[in-house]
Amino acid sequence: MFLALRDLRAARGRFLLITLVVTLVALLVSFLSGLTAGLAHQNISAVQGISADYLVFADSGRDPSFDASALTEQQVEAWRVAARSVEPIGIGRAEAVRSGDEAAPARVALFGAQESIFGNRAATEPGSVVLSEGAAQALHVAAGDTVSVNERAFTVAAVRGDDWYSHTPVVWTTVADWRSLTPRGGAATVLAVSGVSDAAAADAAAHTTTASVSGSLDALGSYRAENGSLTLMTALLFAISALVIGAFFTVWTIQRTPDIATLKALGATSGSLVRDTLAQAAVVLFAGAAAGLGITVLAATFVVDDVPLALTPATTVLPAAALIVLGLLGAAFALRFLFTTDPLAALGAAR
Repeated sequence: MFLALRDLRAARGRFLLITLVVTLVALLVSFLSGLTAGLAHQNISAVQGISADYLVFADSGRDPSFDASALTEQQVEAWRVAARSVEPIGIGRAEAVRSGDEAAPARVALFGAQESIFGNRAATEPGSVVLSEGAAQALHVAAGDTVSVNERAFTVAAVRGDDWYSHTPVVWTTVADWRSLTPRGGAATVLAVSGVSDAAAADAAAHTTTASVSGSLDALGSYRAENGSLTLMTALLFAISALVIGAFFTVWTIQRTPDIATLKALGATSGSLVRDTLAQAAVVLFAGAAAGLGITVLAATFVVDDVPLALTPATTVLPAAALIVLGLLGAAFALRFLFTTDPLAALGAAR
């Protein structure tokens, strides 16, 4: 570690440059991870809040889709026979505006469901709605106000939860109100079922298709496209960071070949040299990752209202730790020739 610190002080410019590179990569990775999580939250958080074993979609001959699913009363009744608990959920889109407000209507996701599925978020009385925080903010209303949904007046019973569906804030109604607001939606969009012994047989009898709540997320096309693209970009950033850091330490180690040869000739073991160089890399990586995270957190305070960033340990600490580990692996790979370097040959080559 003594030699590592001496090198850091002697070549401050070079190590500041690679630290800056690590900082930029850490900033990109943490910001992109937070953006991925934030976009996912605004896409699927309402679906993730469903309390059930399975979601049942209408079988259209293709992959399940929330937009294409429309269940009939016969299909709902067929599932009531097959499962212990069957709750219809209506999902649609609507335009809402504060009653008496001449502003342009806001687009909202309309969920019709029973209270047992979404907890205290679902509306319990006909003619009332429960708004998510995003919907209340978009409509500038609070509990007790009146809103117009598809030109029908509803009383705001409560404002609860930060739930979104396909990047639109959620408004909850009763199932009966949802059906009247979306007459072409069928009896329900999906069914939340629990306590079913043979889902395959029930699907065959009702002409439906079943998926777990987590597996149903792919039924949202926007989520599948966004999440796949952003996850791929994050993975590529990790790979690039390992290559960049590995290349830097490869060049740096080659430039130090005469010094390494001298140390080996004086009795230094290859293991001690590797540990010393990896300690050097760890200092650079920790400093760069910490600076990148700090900039991300600082930037998030300024853009939180405009960019859906979700800063959690999973989107900040975990990516930084992965970046450090990958950087150390890249540095270790660059040092593989230390075990085969002949000190006498290296000293002769230096002359």
